[in-house]
Amino acid sequence: MSGREITSKDNEDIIRLNVADHIATITLNDPTSRNSLSRAMMGRIQEVLDEIAASSDIHVVIIEATGPVFSSGHNLKEVIAANEDDTIGELLTQCCTMMQGVVNLPQPVIARVDGAVTAAGTQLVASCDLAYASDSSKFATSGVNFGLFCSTPMVALSRNVAAKQAMEMLVSGDFIDAARAVEIGLVNAALPEGELDAHLKKMAATIASKSPYVLKLGKAAFYKQLNMPLDEAYKFTSGVMQENIASEDGQEGMHAFKEKRTPVWRGK
Repeated sequence: MSGREITSKDNEDIIRLNVADHIATITLNDPTSRNSLSRAMMGRIQEVLDEIAASSDIHVVIIEATGPVFSSGHNLKEVIAANEDDTIGELLTQCCTMMQGVVNLPQPVIARVDGAVTAAGTQLVASCDLAYASDSSKFATSGVNFGLFCSTPMVALSRNVAAKQAMEMLVSGDFIDAARAVEIGLVNAALPEGELDAHLKKMAATIASKSPYVLKLGKAAFYKQLNMPLDEAYKFTSGVMQENIASEDGQEGMHAFKEKRTPVWRGK
């Protein structure tokens, strides 16, 4: 599929979406606000996620950002205003819905981080299925420094990082560097800036070459089984495997392997 770009009519260029070779790249493009998760930004991200979810041509998604800050998290001016006009619940719900939209998206989502990430920005990275960062990147859940414990970012963070490591970030508000983020499991790898895009391109292409049906089935099952008791998880995933084996792409993949040829995915 040839590349294409879509920008918002109401918030021109705040989000850029490019689709090429079954890979969708979402670019947060509001560097003047440090790519803060404003109502407008979150609304556009949700619109783009909904569009991607409905596309059978997109197999994998990359979320990246322009400027030196991947995302600074919530727009504090909006938070203050929302508290004053009693719409803070709506603002937080919008953010939580968007973060769940990343997790629930049928396609795997990769965060590409090259810069600083704070508060709900760290939540967004943690919500992605995979994350790769330049070795100069840094991460924080810094709300506590401003009298706001990062309670909603904590949900995504604590599902990626061991409890004591997550709590250290939450109560200190301090930055950790990319190497430490890899060590605690927040990101998959930290690479020299000149190598980040090549690594990401290779990983995205690898994922894009797989059956979109199998990716959708497997991603959903991964998150659903995480908190199940062991016996329940095995029972559930056995059913998923049975469904996968019986599917057209499951059959195609096995026969292609047996016949030593490249599979032709049908997406079902």
